[in-house]
Amino acid sequence: MTTVAAPALPVQAVAREERFYVRMAATCLAVAVIGFLPSYWLPMYGGTLHVAPLAHVHAVLFFGWMVFFVVQTSLVAGGKLVRHRELGVAGVALATAMVLVGLGMAINSMKLREAAGLGDAARAFSSVSVTGILVFAVLVAAAILNTRKPEVHKRLMLVASVSLLQAGVGRWFAYFLAPPRPPGALGLPPLPPVAVTVMPGLLIDLLIVAGMIHDRRTRGRVHPAYWMAGGAVLALQVLRVPLSTTQSWDHVARWLLALSP
Repeated sequence: MTTVAAPALPVQAVAREERFYVRMAATCLAVAVIGFLPSYWLPMYGGTLHVAPLAHVHAVLFFGWMVFFVVQTSLVAGGKLVRHRELGVAGVALATAMVLVGLGMAINSMKLREAAGLGDAARAFSSVSVTGILVFAVLVAAAILNTRKPEVHKRLMLVASVSLLQAGVGRWFAYFLAPPRPPGALGLPPLPPVAVTVMPGLLIDLLIVAGMIHDRRTRGRVHPAYWMAGGAVLALQVLRVPLSTTQSWDHVARWLLALSP
């Protein structure tokens, strides 16, 4: 089977492309910060945020990834490739910690809701967080395996980072669409149906579409990495809706719960 190589870009076009990825990374960081304003940043600033310590670790790691993504794309755009590669080792460690803590957060959320009598809804909704962090892990692993193919590597890293933003955008949907809780209401807020997560997912996919449009304008065609990785993210966003109601997923969620002490 033969493959068609991507057309080589002039030096100035390469520089513009790398600056494009810096802007995309900065956009991801901005979306992440704005997305968690109502549920994390503002309550923390106002002294009304009451979460488990693991949630703060989760925030440091996941926001740290977005900052790391901006730094790495900026190093490439500035021609500092050696420094970019050196920091890549730290990126592997950071991504690994994110996967472990992300799974820990999902399990902890299920445990709390199990104790509150909301186990069925919690196990179903865990399909969003668990599959989300796993697809991020797969995309980052694929990007690492393609470090010698920078055109593939940077596109996979962008799609991986974009995939994390669904949670932040979903917070705004919950903030505006969730029914108001009665004053003095106790206990955990109810979880929305998994289908509600599809629209936030489609919105963050627009960032992937922006990358595809940029490819089309500058190279004449969309790089296959966008089609494959972006298609996988989109498929997951849609398929987790029926997946969440299956007995198979319930078994997976119960198995994850059994891992917790």
